[in-house]
Amino acid sequence: MALSADIAARLALSRLCTRCSISAGRQSRVPNGFLQASQQQQRRSFSAKSPPPTQLQRLPQSALRSSRSSISNRFSSSAAQSSFSASAPPSDTPKRVLGADDLFHSYTDSPIPEIRQRAAFIKQHASCPHHHHQPGGDMAPAHVNFECPDCGIPVYCSKEHWADDYEAHLEICDTLRQINEDDHDLRSGRFFPEFEYAGTQMEEALINMTNWDTFLYTRDFNAINADRSMRQATRLLTYPITIASILHELSPYNIKPGGRLTAEGIKSMSALRYTLHPPKTGGGMDVKGLRMEAPPVRLFILGARAESSLPREVWVQLAHLFPNSRIHLIFIGPESMTNRDDEFPLPPRTATNPFGAVVEDRVWPTMKISTIVDYYHTLHKAGHFYPYDPYFDCFVMFHPGLGHPASSHEWEETIPMLLETKAPIIVTGYTQADMERDIDWVNKTAAGEFDVLMEPGENRFRSLRWDLNDMDPQDVSAGNWGVWAFRGKRYETTRKATE
Repeated sequence: MALSADIAARLALSRLCTRCSISAGRQSRVPNGFLQASQQQQRRSFSAKSPPPTQLQRLPQSALRSSRSSISNRFSSSAAQSSFSASAPPSDTPKRVLGADDLFHSYTDSPIPEIRQRAAFIKQHASCPHHHHQPGGDMAPAHVNFECPDCGIPVYCSKEHWADDYEAHLEICDTLRQINEDDHDLRSGRFFPEFEYAGTQMEEALINMTNWDTFLYTRDFNAINADRSMRQATRLLTYPITIASILHELSPYNIKPGGRLTAEGIKSMSALRYTLHPPKTGGGMDVKGLRMEAPPVRLFILGARAESSLPREVWVQLAHLFPNSRIHLIFIGPESMTNRDDEFPLPPRTATNPFGAVVEDRVWPTMKISTIVDYYHTLHKAGHFYPYDPYFDCFVMFHPGLGHPASSHEWEETIPMLLETKAPIIVTGYTQADMERDIDWVNKTAAGEFDVLMEPGENRFRSLRWDLNDMDPQDVSAGNWGVWAFRGKRYETTRKATE
C-alpha cells in the first residue's frame, strides 16, 4: 500500500506543471502532460480508500486491512492521493516492477503503461527544436518522434536532426536522463522510507535551516543516503518548508548582508514570527489555568492546484515547526479541488457557508485546512476574510505565472487587493526567468505601490528533483526554484516642521 500512496502523491504534484504547460492546463482546466489522456480512466478504475504511506509502514502486515479505514479518516487527503494512483496494484503488498539497477528505459518502450502514455502525449504536442523548424527555417514545424538513446525521452523529429543538434542537446541530456530514472523509480514498486515524516519536535532540540541536509537531520527524519531518495522527498516537502524557512524565528533569511530580507521585510516577518512563536502564558488544564489565546495565523495559498491535495502529513510539518501557535491553511483557486470530487463533493453554498468551502478541521490539533473553489478577488470584494492583520495573515503563491501571457489576466484584479491588506506576499517561481517575468509584471502593474520584503533569488528549500515540460522537452525546471516577497506600501505619518 505504500506504493499506492507514493505514486499518488507524485501524480498530484505532477499537476504543478512547468512554465508553458501550466498555462495550457489553466486554459483547458485539466491536468497537464500525460494525465490528460488517462485522467478519466484513473478516476474510474482505482479506489479512493488508500491510506497514507507513513502510517501503513509502521503497522504489521496483519493489521493493514483492519486499520485502513481509520487511517483514511484521520488523514483526509488519502482519498485524493489514491484518485491519482495510475499503477497501484489491488493487493495489499505491492509488486516490485523494476530493480534499483533497472530504472532507465525508453519512454516509448517503458514497462510502465503510464509512462508510455506520457511518451505518446509528448509526441503529439511537443515540437522539434531543430533550427530548420524554427521561424525563418526552411522546413515546416514538426512534432518530436525520435528518442535520444542516452536520455530515453522524445526530443527531435528524426535521428538526423538529433545528431545535427547533438551538442545543444548535451546541455540537458543528463538532466533528462535523471528525470527518466526518477519517474521509473516512483513506479518501481520499491519501499519508500523517505516518505516517512518526522513527528513533533522537542522544545530543547533546535532546528537548523541552513539547507535540506541540516534541516532533515535536526528534525529527526530518517537518514536519506541516496541522491534519488532525497530528490523524491524534497519534491513534496518543498511547499511547507519553503513557507516555514521564511516565517520561522530561526530562518536563514535575515537583514544581514546576503540575508536577502530588506528593512521593510524584517518588519513584516518579525510581526509574523512574534505571533508564530508566542511566549509561555503559564496556562494549564484547569479553570485557574485558562488564558487568552491568539487567533490562528492564516496562510492564504492563492491559485492553489496540486499543492491543495498533497498528503496532509506533508502540511502538518508546519504545525510541528510552530507547535505553540494555531495555523489555518486556506487554499483558494478555481483548480484547488481538481480531481478531488470523489473525496470531497463540493458542499452547497449556504448562508453559513456562502462560498462552499471544504473544511478539514481534524488535520492536527493546531491546524485546520479550508479549500475554496473561487477566485480570491471574489472573496475579497465580499469581505469574507476581513479584517486583515499583518501579525496574523500571510499570502503565498506557488508558481502563479503572474507575468505569463496566458495567466496574467487572472491576477490583474487580485494583486491590487492583496496590496491593500498590507500583509506579506510570498511568491515562488519555476526558474530564474519565470521569477523575473513575474517581478517585471508586478513592477508594471503596481509601480510605486509595493515594497519588496525579500530580494529574489534561489530558494534554499527548492525541490531537488527536476521536472519535464511535456509540451516542450527542452524545458526543465524545479518546483519552487526561486522565491521572493513583497507587500503593499505602508505610508508612515510625518509631521511638518513648524517655523
